[in-house]
Amino acid sequence: MNKLPYFLLMTVFLLSSCKRYSKYENIAFTEKEVRDWENPEMFNQNKEAPHATMISFADEKTALEGDKLNSPNYISLDGIWKFHYADSPDKRPFWFFKDDYDIRDWDNIEVPSNWQMKGYDVPIYVNIGYAFKKNPPYIPHEWNPVGSYKRTFTLPLGWKGKEVFLNFGAVSSAFYVWVNEQLVGYSQDSKVPAEFNITRYLKKGNNSLAVEVYRWSDGSYLEDQDFWRLSGIQQTVFLNARPKTYISDFFAVGDLENNYKDGVLKLDVSIKTASPDVNDFIIEAALFEDNEKIYAETKDVKLADNKASVNFTKQFPGIKKWTSETPDLYTLVLNLKDNFGNNLESVTAKTGFRKVEIFNSQLHVNGVAILLKGTNIHEHNDITGHVIDEATILRDIRVMKSNNLNAVRTSHYPNRELWYEMCDKYGLYLVDEANIESHGIGYDKDVTIADKKEWAAAHLGRMQRMVERDKNHPSVIIWSLGNEAGDGHNFLNNYKWAKARDLTRPVQYERAEKSTNTDERHTDIVCPMYARIPDIEAYAKDPKNDRPLILCEYAHSM
Repeated sequence: MNKLPYFLLMTVFLLSSCKRYSKYENIAFTEKEVRDWENPEMFNQNKEAPHATMISFADEKTALEGDKLNSPNYISLDGIWKFHYADSPDKRPFWFFKDDYDIRDWDNIEVPSNWQMKGYDVPIYVNIGYAFKKNPPYIPHEWNPVGSYKRTFTLPLGWKGKEVFLNFGAVSSAFYVWVNEQLVGYSQDSKVPAEFNITRYLKKGNNSLAVEVYRWSDGSYLEDQDFWRLSGIQQTVFLNARPKTYISDFFAVGDLENNYKDGVLKLDVSIKTASPDVNDFIIEAALFEDNEKIYAETKDVKLADNKASVNFTKQFPGIKKWTSETPDLYTLVLNLKDNFGNNLESVTAKTGFRKVEIFNSQLHVNGVAILLKGTNIHEHNDITGHVIDEATILRDIRVMKSNNLNAVRTSHYPNRELWYEMCDKYGLYLVDEANIESHGIGYDKDVTIADKKEWAAAHLGRMQRMVERDKNHPSVIIWSLGNEAGDGHNFLNNYKWAKARDLTRPVQYERAEKSTNTDERHTDIVCPMYARIPDIEAYAKDPKNDRPLILCEYAHSM
């Protein structure tokens, strides 16, 4: 063997490699004049509209099985990613989203996780106040840790011609995402999904994915909950392939009528298309009790402006009713077909028939006044932080049920989607609380950001993303506007939106109508914290009080 040419070849390779991996070291990176993470009106960039939880299945049979991991339309991106930690934005690797950026020396990190639980940065517990100097919407630049994540993925051949969505279950507190070096979008809200249509950014073969996560953002001023402050990609990440025309949302209401004896299913289905050349489709709604199909109905769909909405209504005499003690569930399947009857996709959800009302100053479920024997819950594990697995959820529910608890307030933010599925299944009434708390700002009506117009959209966006995601869960019987965030027109607007969007549930907020610039009612339930027994008795005896009083918080161990 002639070793000289081999030596020269290796020398050229090493020199080119060194050049390749050092090319970005001295290239300037231009920052925005107003940082997105210091702009309360910038919390969504290129995100999909919020919608009900759903995974696209190939057909009704696989939808009924409900095993998303075996769906050909689902790819989990959980696992080991490459990771870089910087303690301030100006120390982050600005060009890391480039495919030829050198990450060979980066660490590995598990996703989902909180990076503080993996040895980076420090977890911080705060009750009232912020972990940084308060100056909304600004964040200290000298200490705002940034986590940079990278990985690659390959699309299956069967995904050609489909719309591909990238879904982050939850990321704290703000992040950018790139696919194949192209900026896809930006997101805030640490407790609900962020979904992006990445179809136009994809290529055949290997694709790169880069995520830049900021520990603090202006959104952190709305996340001042009494708990451990942790950061990172903290819920599952996945890809979901959809046909060019797909079910974009659905709202299934299992109501009761005829003195609560009979059920009525009220169903709204939204359809979108990325292929405007074809506008005629068929949508089928089917309801199953165990494995028996008890209802099926098809309707023709004609799209206009690349979308359509279809409504179904069906009565069910003598239906089984959902309560915390009898959590009877039915399985809804929606099948979208082309005009020739070929199935394009199927989505599914569990539903239950129950009616939530307030009358005679009491909260009723299925016509019966109920006593909520509840608890508040945080998403927290001493080992994994805010990453909560199924075993933890089931253990918590088992403890609650064995101690005769029947209700939970998701204090003080929406929990992961699996939590709601388990509460539907095992029977717990939920007060679903929006991820809004600005306790550290103070409650004074001239100071609180609850009455600042520049914060209105951020307040509303958090309410909308919770309601739209969780609206199909029978366990959710009350919406909460948030926790300890002052009061003002931003909460009044959220209340009005929620009441218009969902006619089936009451809405509550503990700070409503206290030290506020608005005098309109915007809580259906008076829900004090730490109220004294004489005060509760006085409220109950006053004939002017026509709303239920339910303590939303009384004691905790934090």
